[in-house]
Amino acid sequence: MKRYMNFALLYAIFAMAGGVFYREFTKLNEFTAKTTLSVIHTHYFLLGMVFFLLLLLLEKNFSFTNAKTMRILAVYHIGLNLTAVMFAVRGVAQVLAPTLSRGMNAAISGIAGIGHILLGASMVFLLTQIRRSVLAVQN
Repeated sequence: MKRYMNFALLYAIFAMAGGVFYREFTKLNEFTAKTTLSVIHTHYFLLGMVFFLLLLLLEKNFSFTNAKTMRILAVYHIGLNLTAVMFAVRGVAQVLAPTLSRGMNAAISGIAGIGHILLGASMVFLLTQIRRSVLAVQN
């Protein structure tokens, strides 16, 4: 349970740092249009901090964590951070407006997509782990 609390705290810090970076970077560059930098803050708060706080509560009630769960969570961490990093890359490119080749533009979107796929798949696997534990407690 301590591990889940530590991850929640870490992602809360990442969320706040992402929000500050978005605000200050766009202000410094006098950028007022929409940018994907704005979603780093919310992704880290919801998919990071809130997610791990919920896991903490579920672990307390159902004790679902085992070695397989930790492997699934490793994939979840990779997916979340890969997604956030690519949001940052895309957002910085939007603010600075460099000329991106079609290939570079597609690569940024593709890598962010891989992060989302890892997030989604690991979330489904984790929910099935939790479901097994809940059903075992009920029987």
